[in-house]
Amino acid sequence: MITDIGWGTTMSDTRTFLMLQGPHGPFFRSLATQLRAAGHKVLRIGFNYGDRFFWGMKDYVAFTGDPKDWPEFLENLLAEMGVTDVVLYGDTRLLHQQAIDITRTRQVELHIFEEGYLRPFWISYERDGVNGYSPLSNISIEEMRDALSRLDKDVSEVPASWGELREHVFYGAVYHGLVMARPGEYKNFRSHRRRTIRAELRSHLKHMLQRPFKAVRRSLAELQIKRGGYIYSLVLLQLAHDASIQHHSSFKDMISLIRLCLQDFANGAPKHHHLVFKAHPLEDYFQPLYEYAFARAEQLGIRDRVHFVEGGRLADLLDSAHSVVTVNSTAGQQALWRGLPLRSLGRSVYNKESLVSSQPLAEFFADPKYPNKEDYLLFRRFMLETSQVFGGFYSSKGRINILRNVLPRMLRKECPYTAVLVEPAERQDIPKLRLVK
Repeated sequence: MITDIGWGTTMSDTRTFLMLQGPHGPFFRSLATQLRAAGHKVLRIGFNYGDRFFWGMKDYVAFTGDPKDWPEFLENLLAEMGVTDVVLYGDTRLLHQQAIDITRTRQVELHIFEEGYLRPFWISYERDGVNGYSPLSNISIEEMRDALSRLDKDVSEVPASWGELREHVFYGAVYHGLVMARPGEYKNFRSHRRRTIRAELRSHLKHMLQRPFKAVRRSLAELQIKRGGYIYSLVLLQLAHDASIQHHSSFKDMISLIRLCLQDFANGAPKHHHLVFKAHPLEDYFQPLYEYAFARAEQLGIRDRVHFVEGGRLADLLDSAHSVVTVNSTAGQQALWRGLPLRSLGRSVYNKESLVSSQPLAEFFADPKYPNKEDYLLFRRFMLETSQVFGGFYSSKGRINILRNVLPRMLRKECPYTAVLVEPAERQDIPKLRLVK
């Protein structure tokens, strides 16, 4: 039985938004405030004390039951509260996957937020799926070109004006600290990540203690690459627990990616070329990536041609790179922006024939195919017209910019792609763009 939270009678033009889990920090609370100011009702379901703490408002319902009871709980709440819209962050955690499946059997609109495809100065807002599940994956460059030709405005590029990595780390630490320290009534909560929060905390603490040593090692590696004068291919490592790896690739960890790249580089790259691995800035080194890369390179006889950079600035490495390999990192688009050959080994929104090479990896290392720069600029403009919203989840300035830009998109009937792809006169009763998983 769901407790009455006292909303009273619903007006015909008033929508009821149900928020599930959001980005760490106060973004969902700020978004709810703006939706209420627009005359709509907002309810939040929380799954742990971190959710409750960052919500900090009324109209909160705690889900404390067994995870197997979640679908029935949600079905009852949607019916009892007359929910018209469901808002969530990310579409791969099990609770959200089940919620998405349920919304598609009812007259409920779905709103999905995610880190930006053009991060760090944009976030993604979609209606049907994000990353490998985004309808963007199924829209051709020609369809984009045709749609953009009907627009009478140019998309202005937004300059970098703030950084959010520190805020991201801060809110993540607070959130997980609250989850771990205050289980209370949420004892049935299970994180969507494969490792426990305690295991991740131990790994992060170990990494923090080693940070000064790794900073020196990184600086030496960057200096060696900068002054080496050799041609190098850059491999962009990602977080193994991230949804892009676990749900949109055949890789289960970064060790398997490193192994593949080293083997094919040894088999295909010219003898004077080098290979540089770049770790993600938030890598927790739960696995010994650095040690494995050099041990395997030694076995293959290419130890003197392999380098490993632990975090640091990506731009400097990209500026001098010969080619780039990734699974499906959004950073791959920084390579495309520079016109660098890119090999993507997983599903991604930018995996288009004219943008990303489909060569076998050894052949790519030997003689990479270059992207069509004009097509990439068109693809980028299409994203800025549709799924990309200027702003960031974690800094106060970033949240303000999102709220100014995303609210009109959320309240509009059409999904972002329909609004651009379909002629205005043809938009009545258009079926939603759906990606078949």
